[in-house]
Amino acid sequence: MSTLPKVAWIGLGIMGSPMSENLVKAGYDVTGHTLEREKLDRLTAAGGTAAASVAEAVRDADVIVTMVPASPQVEAVAYGPDGILKNARRGALLIDMSSITPQTSVGLAAAAKEKGIRVLDAPVSGGEAGAIEAVLSIMVGGDQADFDEAKPLFEALGKTIVRCGPHGSGQTVKAANQLIVAVNIQACAEAVVFLEKSGVDLAAALDVLGGGLAGSTVLARKKDNFLKRDFTPGFRIDLHHKDMGIVTDAARTVGAALPVGAVVAQLVASLRAQGDGGLDHSALLRAVERLSGARV
Repeated sequence: MSTLPKVAWIGLGIMGSPMSENLVKAGYDVTGHTLEREKLDRLTAAGGTAAASVAEAVRDADVIVTMVPASPQVEAVAYGPDGILKNARRGALLIDMSSITPQTSVGLAAAAKEKGIRVLDAPVSGGEAGAIEAVLSIMVGGDQADFDEAKPLFEALGKTIVRCGPHGSGQTVKAANQLIVAVNIQACAEAVVFLEKSGVDLAAALDVLGGGLAGSTVLARKKDNFLKRDFTPGFRIDLHHKDMGIVTDAARTVGAALPVGAVVAQLVASLRAQGDGGLDHSALLRAVERLSGARV
């Protein structure tokens, strides 16, 4: 019999499916629930168990992980008669790995405490590739003791695992992460269009840029997307649009100016308005191409 905690996993999307499968590979007993039948079938094929509802998934779990798109979805699975707080046992640890507003995380932790359920906010960075390879960066908010208890589970999912402070801190750091990523992708996209219009060998240019101070994880991860114009979603524009809304709102609340971030947030919004919301966020290249009169 495994001594590892029993895990309920809610949300089996682009990130959630490979992450839950990595827990199965690490020896965890994982019961999952999501809305898509094929995602449940994928989990069972990997050795997990499918549940027909949130309530069924969480009932006997020691640890509950949520990985859903945004604050409304977190609230939908957490609250209500069929939700986590109503059906999880007292003493369970709820780890929300979604990217949501810090205020939502703080509110969830307070509501869960009344039910005897502990909470960590633990959003991640690294995209689909990082989820598959179990090399995610995990930024955590919550009590130290709960973080220490969850650390072995996090180590099956990522490589950089840091407690950033009390409830909501993980989400605040994730918002900053998304700001940096969006601005970095935008800069890379502008460089790609500039290089191509200048007649430079793009592949060679990106190789040498990647080896210098301009190099970044974003450039390394997204180089092939730019070269091949392959915008198969690893992280959708729709979700980055949501995240840019979170960071601009949070920055306004604390009085931090984001002049470059505000511009990039508008560029992300415009790309989404033009019908590209389902594409990978590297599709910011398309927005620069449109502005430059280049190919799209």
